Amino acid sequence: MEEIKIKNLYSLEYTKSAPLFNRFEYPFEVLPHISDFIVEYSKTLDKNLYDEVKDGVFVAKSATVAPTASITGPCIIGENTEVRHCAFIRGSAFIGDNCVIGNSTELKNVVIFDNVQVPHYNYVGDSVLGYRSHMGAGSITSNVKSDKTPVSIKVGNEVIKTGIKKIGAFLGDFVEIGCGSVLNPGTVIGKNTNVYPLSMVRGYIPENSIYKKQGEVVKKLDEC
Repeated sequence: MEEIKIKNLYSLEYTKSAPLFNRFEYPFEVLPHISDFIVEYSKTLDKNLYDEVKDGVFVAKSATVAPTASITGPCIIGENTEVRHCAFIRGSAFIGDNCVIGNSTELKNVVIFDNVQVPHYNYVGDSVLGYRSHMGAGSITSNVKSDKTPVSIKVGNEVIKTGIKKIGAFLGDFVEIGCGSVLNPGTVIGKNTNVYPLSMVRGYIPENSIYKKQGEVVKKLDEC
């Protein structure tokens, strides 16, 4: 299960939430603690750089937030991040620097690393998005199984039983998700991997790969 450990998915220098991740081995272990971490971390924010715009919602002065966005705390929105028209941030959202949270995008119980884009009609719940990851228009994380049982994470023939009912997806650094794709509960996508548009993805997808469809995953060729 080395592939899905935090150290192999994420570069923690690109998130101010690194102290939270340093406490755990696997990213799903972070999910139940995001809210409490935001509350505690917000006490350390530089008041010269951040405003508490409403109870439990801290926004960097350099960030741009559309007046139509709905934001519930606890939430931190990082420096130079743009939150666009009708974004719906439901709480427990730690959003990094230089990010784009797009029109009608919904977030809930997430950690968004720096330079991440979820710009158009995305749902991201109970998930972690690594540095410079990008979700194409209409791509979503599905975070609850149809039978409502706890989510297991599969890597080849190995299975981790998380004991957690709501788990979305974990995108490593530099992951690209094609438009209209659905990431099933417990999906883990390794660093620098691309997913074709309109894909239905589950389980673990290795780093440096191209996911074309279920059962067809190819390694990226080295650039000449």
